[in-house]
Amino acid sequence: MRAVLDTNVLISAFVTDGLCARILRRARNGEFAFVLCASVLEEFRRTLRDKFGFDNGEIAFFAALVFEAASEIRRPVKPGPWICRDAILACAAKADADFVITGNEDLLVLESLGKAKIIRPRAFELLF
Repeated sequence: MRAVLDTNVLISAFVTDGLCARILRRARNGEFAFVLCASVLEEFRRTLRDKFGFDNGEIAFFAALVFEAASEIRRPVKPGPWICRDAILACAAKADADFVITGNEDLLVLESLGKAKIIRPRAFELLF
């Protein structure tokens, strides 16, 4: 099973010790293939700094944990006109992902993209 995690899921994994942290632990344990989008990693770093005030050392540590959990890293791809402007969907399509895990309502309303189901973290956790 291949899944792409949105930035909001990764942020939640570090600022709360709940469901998203458990999903990231599952990725680190190899329970599913976590496809990391480089654009998500960049947004993750920027959000930790700008919104949560983490310093460079903390951000580097968190990013290293995310990088370690990833089975594959996808470099930026430009979304096609048939995708939407969100880079995570382009990444999921290119990576042949089964799931896009997000809390973003703008993505959730799409429900799927190709074979990838777009679901909330709770729905993904229920698969285990």
